[in-house]
Amino acid sequence: MPPAMRMRLPFILIFQNFPMSRLLLTPRPYQQQIAQSALAHGNTLVVLPTGLGKTAIALLLIDAKMDAGRCIFLAPTRPLCEQHYKTVLSSMGVRPDDVALITGTIAPAQRAALWNAKICISTPQTAKNDMMAHRLSPKFSLCIIDEAHRSVGNYAYTFVAKHAAEEGALLLGLTASPGGNRKRISEIMQALSITNVQIRDATDADIVQYVQPSDVEWVRVELPAHMQWAQKTLSEMVSQEAEALRKMGFVSRFISKKHLLEMRKRILASNSNLRFPAISHYASLFNLVHMSELFETQGVSTFLAYVDKMRTREQSKALMRILSDPRFLKLEFNVRQMAEHPKLAKLVQLLSGKSGQKSIVFVQYRNQVAVIEKELSKHGISARMFVGKKEGFSQQQQKDTIAEFREGKFDVLIATSIGEEGLDIPVVDSVIFFEPIPSEIRTIQRRGRAGRAKAGKVTILIAAGTRDEAFYYASRKREGNMKRIMGAMQSANQRPSNEKEIKNDRKLPLPAVKKPPESKKPTELAEKKPASSRKKEQSRISDYF
Repeated sequence: MPPAMRMRLPFILIFQNFPMSRLLLTPRPYQQQIAQSALAHGNTLVVLPTGLGKTAIALLLIDAKMDAGRCIFLAPTRPLCEQHYKTVLSSMGVRPDDVALITGTIAPAQRAALWNAKICISTPQTAKNDMMAHRLSPKFSLCIIDEAHRSVGNYAYTFVAKHAAEEGALLLGLTASPGGNRKRISEIMQALSITNVQIRDATDADIVQYVQPSDVEWVRVELPAHMQWAQKTLSEMVSQEAEALRKMGFVSRFISKKHLLEMRKRILASNSNLRFPAISHYASLFNLVHMSELFETQGVSTFLAYVDKMRTREQSKALMRILSDPRFLKLEFNVRQMAEHPKLAKLVQLLSGKSGQKSIVFVQYRNQVAVIEKELSKHGISARMFVGKKEGFSQQQQKDTIAEFREGKFDVLIATSIGEEGLDIPVVDSVIFFEPIPSEIRTIQRRGRAGRAKAGKVTILIAAGTRDEAFYYASRKREGNMKRIMGAMQSANQRPSNEKEIKNDRKLPLPAVKKPPESKKPTELAEKKPASSRKKEQSRISDYF
């Protein structure tokens, strides 16, 4: 068929029937529509629920663009890159030599040659390092950013995307949620030079037939009287420190970690003579707020582990203000006599009698993961922890744990945030949140682990009268905000709203590949200093001790 005639065919037919297509899979209509929209309208952010095939959209675009130049597929972790590498090889009719997996485990001298492959799959930091060292030209026809919600601040995604866009690459961002904050969404879109938004919800007409139902239930657990007493004592100490800061002129409307971070910036930026006393009281306040959260939402062991850790640190005025307080000494003595959080007993109840059914329990803190694993094992429930490298798990241990979970060697995977994003975790029957989290991004990712290939259940444990309730409603509100914001942005792109308009939209021709602008000289990249992976003014918990 002459190329000119082929260009006039509807795009949707080209993907399905074009004889030279390398795809070995049959894409779904909405995946084809989204890929078509990206080719027709430029750099695109795709927001699609977990398990509905964002990777297939990437493959459609690789198939359409790889003849025009190299394609780079970026993912935030090595295991996720390996997963994409296997998917490309198994789902596309390409030679193995055309695909390269490039991560920091490969020596820099060896990486230089690998970047000549037609499809390069890499972590963003490796790509950034090699661009800075002139081992990698940013000239690509397509740049795919997986887990695109990370494209903020000085994260390596922003550097690679900027230079790839300048060289004429089509940028595709993939995420289950970019966040519920308009400022953050705008920052992501600016970093990826987004001109087109494609969002699909599980209730959309073109999606619903592919979505397995997930029954979401939240279970309230009442704190016993002795825990309520300890909670009240910590609350009184928090109020006292907040009042001390108020008298110094530093007020926070809400006593939460987010608002405390903002207060810290105000203290450090002030010219007040009380700045140094204020930062000391601030450190006390932050520690008390954190301890209160641990006690309310996690339980006795995690709270006491944090207290023990405080006692091993250099005894600053901020710490001594807490540890020498008679109220705290009495509280600590009593807590050491207490039983664990009642959520733990509820978790055992939920998982008992379900041998052979796969479940994931998501937990915020690593210490609590160990507590839960021990408690479940004590009750005859086969469970294994799954944590990140920073928490003591090597990537090989992660791979082995997932493999054994897939093979049915144990029933319950207890995971920190490492299990929320991207990894090829097997289909599960249920997902349990040990605690709600305020982040709508992480909530969506956790929830998306259920109902991927079959009906699933999501249970959220909430300690009544604690931060759990506030976090639960905060994530729901932010998720609603995200859908409204992204929906409005997509409406501006004139997304088809009925079958007639969809039919017309499919007649868009496959756009001609634009000749990318002339490559920049290596010195232009060399002049840019490597940005720290830590945002300006970004804080770590250790900053407050």
